This record gives sequence, structure tokens and C-alpha cells, in this order.
Amino acid sequence: MRAYIGGHQAVSINDFIELALGTPVELWLGEEGETEDERAARLDAARDILTENPDLPDDVTRIAAEVIEAYAPELLNVVPLTRPARRRRPSRKGAAA
Repeated sequence: MRAYIGGHQAVSINDFIELALGTPVELWLGEEGETEDERAARLDAARDILTENPDLPDDVTRIAAEVIEAYAPELLNVVPLTRPARRRRPSRKGAAA
């Protein structure tokens, strides 16, 4: 099954996130091994996007909350641990050997 969002095919979870945010995930999270100059440029771009879209943080939070609510049973699939049965030691009272 193929998933299309606004004419774009989403083939991975990152594609869905990028299409929901309208920006690449790496813009917000960074990439491993980026230089200080790359980091500064990325943060400048992120600031510009937030200036142009002041509601973006609220929208992202709302989307994240909706996803968590929709998938909570799977995300929070917690199985209670059972306690092992107590072993009773045989009584040593009474008969002497």
C-alpha cells in the first residue's frame, strides 16, 4: 500500500514527519558529524522558519499528542510483571534423625 500526502509519496516514518512539519527532520534535530558552521546555518534557517510560522511549535505539539493518543495502546503496551510464587521450605520441627 502506498501513502501519498499532498501528492508526495511517503515511504518511511521520516517522510511522514517531514510532510507533516513541512521541513526536514534534520533541520530541527541536526545531523551526526555536522560542523559548527553547518550547525549555525541550520539554526539560522530554523529561526527564520519559526519567525515566518509562529504557530509551528503548537502545531507540532498537537500532532504529536494526537499520534500518541491514537497509538497509545501500542506505545504503552505494558505487561504487568508477575511475582514468582513463594517457595515454602519444609518444616524441620518435630522428628529428629
